[in-house]
Amino acid sequence: METALTKLTGVRHPIVQTGMGWVAGPRLVSATARAGALGILASATMTLDELRRAVREVASRTDAPFGVNLRADAGDARDRVRIIIDEGVRVASFALAPSRELIAELKDAGVIVIPSIGARRHAEKVADWGADAVIVQGAEGGGHTGDVATTVLLPQVVDAVGIPVIAAGGFHDGRGLVAALAYGAAGIAMGTRFLLTSDSTVPDAVKARYLAAGVKDVTVTTAVDGLPHRMLRSELVDSLERAGRTRALAQAVRRAAGFRKISGLSWSQMVRDGLAMKHGKALTWSQVLLAANIPMLLRASMVEGRTDLGVMASGQVAGLIEDVPSCEELMERVMAEAEAVLAALRA
Repeated sequence: METALTKLTGVRHPIVQTGMGWVAGPRLVSATARAGALGILASATMTLDELRRAVREVASRTDAPFGVNLRADAGDARDRVRIIIDEGVRVASFALAPSRELIAELKDAGVIVIPSIGARRHAEKVADWGADAVIVQGAEGGGHTGDVATTVLLPQVVDAVGIPVIAAGGFHDGRGLVAALAYGAAGIAMGTRFLLTSDSTVPDAVKARYLAAGVKDVTVTTAVDGLPHRMLRSELVDSLERAGRTRALAQAVRRAAGFRKISGLSWSQMVRDGLAMKHGKALTWSQVLLAANIPMLLRASMVEGRTDLGVMASGQVAGLIEDVPSCEELMERVMAEAEAVLAALRA
């Protein structure tokens, strides 16, 4: 199926696997790329050396195009851009809008730039700065999210920009792909659906929690870091939502102390990182500490399998997913469903 996305990136299918922290590592990304979709490495949870090794590992497993996701506000963002350029990575995606200068540096080196956005004005801004495409995530998507549904946000952005638009938030099958194309998108991006594949390194016990979840078990909460965050309801979420300010701060300090040993961050670094993530919001001190430790809260569940201590970011589609196929099986199924839907519409 040829679309503006497949032409731009060189992939076979108009599908993107999003850059999920601790989930989108070399194994998942290379399996996605071999299956014909665009796999995106999540670099925010990697050191610079780990990122370079991960890029080389993916490249050793497949000749297919893949990308790397960056945090535009990271202090070492330019160093990560340099790695992408040096290693010949095809695509750079961004969790926040990159600066005009970063976009220009990547494009001058022949790297395709695809920021993720959650509002029309952000799409217009990065398009004006030279982005090659945008991923538009509606409120159904997992992790930090907005409050505008994909079915409203997607056509807004398609009408506002002249670059390929990739739809994210609420997609998991071929019907969704056809729906996105009907809205004018060039393809879809999926996170939770790729997390729930056999190529994902997420522990089986955590995958079981996702599979058991109903649509209403996927909640949006601000209790973790003060920002709207879509995730599975868990013991951690319940305890933070029940806690008063003093108790929440005590829990945050206790968890931050444990995560500090793993991350190697100093207390001052964690506070600075947490404040940097405020994005103009009024955070409590417990939220500042937890905001700085979001990567470690994700690690607790996605790597260590501690669903009682960790955050399980999730799109609402978790309530519809019932199996754990390989990436190859998933792509074959999604594309077959899409072709069947298109054939039925033509008939």
